[in-house]
Amino acid sequence: MGEAIAGFAKTYLPLKLEFTDIVEIIIISFMIYEVLRWVRYTRAWQLMKGIIVIAVFIGIAAFFKLSTILWIVGKAINILMIGVVVVFQPELRKILEQLGRKNFLAPIFVDSSEGNERFSDKTIDELVRATYEMAKVKTGALIVIEQDTNLSEYESTGIALDSLVSSELLINIFEHNTPLHDGAVIMRGNRLVAATCYLPLSDNMELSKELGTRHRAAVGISEVTDSFTIVVSEETGSVSIAVAGRIFRNVDGDKLQAHLVRLQNKQIDVKRFRLWKIRNDKTKIIKEKEEKKKQDEKSNQRGNKKEKQRNRKKKRNDK
Repeated sequence: MGEAIAGFAKTYLPLKLEFTDIVEIIIISFMIYEVLRWVRYTRAWQLMKGIIVIAVFIGIAAFFKLSTILWIVGKAINILMIGVVVVFQPELRKILEQLGRKNFLAPIFVDSSEGNERFSDKTIDELVRATYEMAKVKTGALIVIEQDTNLSEYESTGIALDSLVSSELLINIFEHNTPLHDGAVIMRGNRLVAATCYLPLSDNMELSKELGTRHRAAVGISEVTDSFTIVVSEETGSVSIAVAGRIFRNVDGDKLQAHLVRLQNKQIDVKRFRLWKIRNDKTKIIKEKEEKKKQDEKSNQRGNKKEKQRNRKKKRNDK
């Protein structure tokens, strides 16, 4: 048995690994892992499962030596490869765009200057004030904040503004029945550069059906760029944030201001949003349980009072 294993190892496992081989294995493993992790949350996952089914079918045909099927596959393999590229074209484009946005040298060459801010504290205050003033009266709004990826492509679809950010201007832009209220506003630095801009809609099927076109546009722009988008719902007046292809709903003023402060000097980390969302959901659940408990206690107290009153009436009637 030992000799058989040794013979198999010598024949099929020539373990002459060098340093470059180990590096290649690590790089390829990392690339495959990142691709699968990214594909898992896109439409490509369903397409990938379809390709796996076809691959299993071809494997069965090869195992049973079904010559006709193997001949058809052999002739069609080139067409199938081109078809895969065509079918996965949107996903491949997104992968390349996200790869291009990554700054691999950022951890090495860190800018230690504190004055390199995307926008001022005054701009943050104006944004937060305008957002929640519009939320109070249920005025729909869509504000896209540019980070490292240039948004000129989407800026050109709207009307140029080039004005300082102010709460009055934002409220006036999104006021109902005004010429600029439809579409998105794009902000670069401390200035609003364009209004009524058209954004790509997300085709993510996992998004809630409650979300309308405005929210899908916010998610769509965050999928193809590194932008940070603020959304005010026209139906409910709730405030949401879209970043890195994710949307986080029901954000209060303090949270929005804290995220904008972090956004002043660096990109927002979507993992922090997820942790905040989990904590926020837990807090809501706890509050709901406490409110329900209080309501149950009140109803029990009312029931006890009614029973006491009934007992008193019975005693009076007996007398």
